[in-house]
Amino acid sequence: MGTLAKLYMILLPVVLGAAVVEGLWLSRTRREGYDWKAWGTSVADLAVRRLLFLVPFSLATPVFAWAYEHRLFTFHIDNVGSVLLLFISLEFFYYWYHRASHTVRWFWNSHSVHHSPNRFNLAAAYRLGWLGKFTGATIFFTPLSLLGFEPYTVLAALFLNLLYQFWIHADWIPKLGWLEYVLNTPSAHRVHHARNPEYLDANYGGVLIVFDRLFGTYIEERKDLPCEYGLVTRVTTYNPVLINLQPWIGLAKDLLGARSLGEVWGYLFGAPGWRPDGQGLTTAELRARAVEAKAAALGVS
Repeated sequence: MGTLAKLYMILLPVVLGAAVVEGLWLSRTRREGYDWKAWGTSVADLAVRRLLFLVPFSLATPVFAWAYEHRLFTFHIDNVGSVLLLFISLEFFYYWYHRASHTVRWFWNSHSVHHSPNRFNLAAAYRLGWLGKFTGATIFFTPLSLLGFEPYTVLAALFLNLLYQFWIHADWIPKLGWLEYVLNTPSAHRVHHARNPEYLDANYGGVLIVFDRLFGTYIEERKDLPCEYGLVTRVTTYNPVLINLQPWIGLAKDLLGARSLGEVWGYLFGAPGWRPDGQGLTTAELRARAVEAKAAALGVS
């Protein structure tokens, strides 16, 4: 068993145990209790995903191999400089990977599973979906192998990045002062998971939030606007099979109804919710409707 696999097996009980402890605490302290059915859905999602790891297929694997074979340099994680370079570079590419996972339907179909819980808690952190490896999303990290880091090292660093993000899936941890300017915190990640039009498509960072601030996608959590969690079209089932497959079934229906290659492209790689008539559920359209509704409520024409 490799080092990464051993680390995973050690940390898995810790992660699962922490989510259970949080659930027991929230069930006692929250008026609405705790959604144990959603917890079970996340555990089932995790269990099947572990089985799918045994499937020796990923669209990104041959690209990783090619990139490392043609690497520009060779870096070993045996000094501080290489570690820092890997950390910052991974954060940069994670930002773009995560941003694409929200703005390109092909990638969103898999990533939407992570955003399907209607409550924000630690159990939501490990509901990551089953089909990510088949979409080729990890191709965003292949430049790191082209730079000179071994593919295994890149994947190990990505695992640690995702491990950091476990604890930020909490709605009970307050803002963390000056750390909000540097790190991806529970407050920043609450915004990321919110379905409010004002909060959509924001805060894509992994460990750091600096690239969101740099590229204009940072949105601060507001006291006057509580986060509402889940997808824009709420998921009402606890069936993990349906949660994983419904986005792809919807895509297949749209492609069958496409009337041109332009529509095919739009359905595949356009923004989630894109429709040819401009009356879809993209972030831009939802925000425009929210502004119109607010103006109408205020009597502004």
